[in-house]
Amino acid sequence: MNLFDRFARVVKSYANALVSSLEDPEKILEQTVLEMNDDVIKMRQATAQVIASQKRLENKYKAAQQASEEWYRKAQLTLEKGDEDLAREALKRRKSYADNANALKAQYDQQKSVVDNLVSNTRLLESKIQEAKSKKDTLKARAQSAKTASKVNEMVGNVNTSNALSAFEKMEEKVLAMESQAEALGELTTDDLEGKFAVLESSSVDSDLEDLKKELSGGTKKGELPPGRTLRFEDAEVEKELNELRQKAKEL
Repeated sequence: MNLFDRFARVVKSYANALVSSLEDPEKILEQTVLEMNDDVIKMRQATAQVIASQKRLENKYKAAQQASEEWYRKAQLTLEKGDEDLAREALKRRKSYADNANALKAQYDQQKSVVDNLVSNTRLLESKIQEAKSKKDTLKARAQSAKTASKVNEMVGNVNTSNALSAFEKMEEKVLAMESQAEALGELTTDDLEGKFAVLESSSVDSDLEDLKKELSGGTKKGELPPGRTLRFEDAEVEKELNELRQKAKEL
């Protein structure tokens, strides 16, 4: 039946709407429930009309049956009075009403079956509508959750994680390069300081050598330091050894 086909749509609309981009499951549920409500109203109206027709048939049947019984009573009365012709006419009337009552009884029984079927289907549809209404909110919530999940998955799918990871790797490489450069500059600075100290030490030895040459050439008195110089620990050792050499030279 068309009414139950519509109810089947309620059960299937959620799954069908999810796979169809042109249909909204929430709207389908609302529209289907509205259609089912309209159908149950029409079924109630049709049932009421059939019940009214059944009632009319029942009344006609009862009236025909009563008329048949009344004419049968009249036939008995006229026959008791000896009027067979009138009794015969009364029996004819009685048979006409009896035949009509039997025909009305058949129609009434058929109408009663139709009414019982309509009432049963109406009650079934009403229970299905109540079931559909109770499921509607749950299905709408599931549909909304499915929409939200689809949007979230779409957003996650649009995020390019490989590019983000690549950017982090490049930044890490850049930081490592900066650290290596700073370390190299530190090593160069240390080497430069050590070189400066080496130059200073070398200059001191060269100065001592020049003073020694001047002393040997007579430019400076023996055992005296050149003017402006302060005797350091290393120079004292050198002077001591130089005096020992001089002493040995005098003894020879």
